[in-house]
Amino acid sequence: VRYHSRRDVPGEMSTSRLSPYLAWGEISPGQIHDALKTCAAGKGKATFYNEILWREFAYHVLYHFPKTPENPLQSKFNNFPWEPNEKLLTAWQQGKTGYPIVDAGMRQLWQTGWMHNRVRMIVASFLVKHLLQPWQSGARWFWDTLVDADLASNTLGWQWAGGCGADAAPYFRIFNPVTQGEKFDADGDYVRTWVPELADLPSDYIHKPWTAPTGVLAKSGVEIGTTYPEPIVDLAATRTRALEALGAKG
Repeated sequence: VRYHSRRDVPGEMSTSRLSPYLAWGEISPGQIHDALKTCAAGKGKATFYNEILWREFAYHVLYHFPKTPENPLQSKFNNFPWEPNEKLLTAWQQGKTGYPIVDAGMRQLWQTGWMHNRVRMIVASFLVKHLLQPWQSGARWFWDTLVDADLASNTLGWQWAGGCGADAAPYFRIFNPVTQGEKFDADGDYVRTWVPELADLPSDYIHKPWTAPTGVLAKSGVEIGTTYPEPIVDLAATRTRALEALGAKG
């Protein structure tokens, strides 16, 4: 009933968690479609049904464009000026970027093999736009670590994040991990679960701990750069860089 309004809140059990069973063929989209027929009409039902259709669309794209797991659907992105950097990629993979919502997602992924869908979009945007790492690097990491890894969905999702796929988010749409965290994890429940070194920080600072006063950090047992990383990039500067790269993609 509340799926449409709560599915973006990562600190709650508000998604179906059916993706691994779909990926491994233990349940089919057809079975879900039939089950939905018995549910009362409403926004939650419609939203969930649309998510299943989006998954099927991913298979449509992969079938007709089988090279998309490695190549952008939109050929204008073939020469995009990515800046591959193993150090930045590793920090992202290990959940040590200094941006709590990103780190929480990447640690949830590593520890459980699953990540909340809203957070998948946040970490993907951060990797390809703020870090300017190739979307293929993110897709490969998800493929290796997700228990619900599905080639069609994984490819469509990462090309969506990179702005280079079918019905993709425009490349200039860049998620700010701080404001995304404040919007969808307002009390910090998700971050506190997966980034326990920040658990005692007040909610006002949980998504931007580097802004907390020295006294607040000390009381919370947080030392930026020691117990928790400093932000590895400046959000404003790297947003500008991403937009400039878009203009230079040639």
